Amino acid sequence: MSPVPSRNQCRGKAQSFEAIFAKVLVRFPATQAGSAPNGARWIAVQPLEMLEVARFLKSDPDLSFDSLCCLTGVDLLKFPTDAKDAPPCTDLACVYDLASSVHGHEVCVKSSTSRETPEISSVESVWGVASFFEREAFDLLGVSFLGHHDLRRLLMPPDWIGYPLRKDYVYPESYGGVELKREGQTFESGPYK
Repeated sequence: MSPVPSRNQCRGKAQSFEAIFAKVLVRFPATQAGSAPNGARWIAVQPLEMLEVARFLKSDPDLSFDSLCCLTGVDLLKFPTDAKDAPPCTDLACVYDLASSVHGHEVCVKSSTSRETPEISSVESVWGVASFFEREAFDLLGVSFLGHHDLRRLLMPPDWIGYPLRKDYVYPESYGGVELKREGQTFESGPYK
């Protein structure tokens, strides 16, 4: 039998999103709860507080978020805004999906940063797997993770210019003598619908 309790064994200990958010809010008053039209909910954290929030989420015995399941970088440039005439959001965001094998609950944490100086505190000292997730977000979106021990490109060549997953990225015509575009081909992405 596995030393980690299964999800069914933990059902009685799992906390609701509201209970998890209330605990985080007491310790970090700048955090906010967010939700999407599809019902997805998250805790929004200031970018430079991310490391401290991560330490709290992992070490608090009632939360025990011992697993970073995924860290995803997102360019919010072409996402629709809430207000009709609001200017587009130019921020970059990182989304952290966390789980507790002890209690069986899960939570989503988001941290947004400006496009001009995209910096978020690294959480690799809390969850080791974050090392590669953060390098991927750095490589493809240009988010700099402060305190990361080896922040360098992971997927793109070291001399690649720019960040290919940014919505305003202009793809080069060629790289290393190899043409990347065929005649008439474009890589422009349209508005999110």
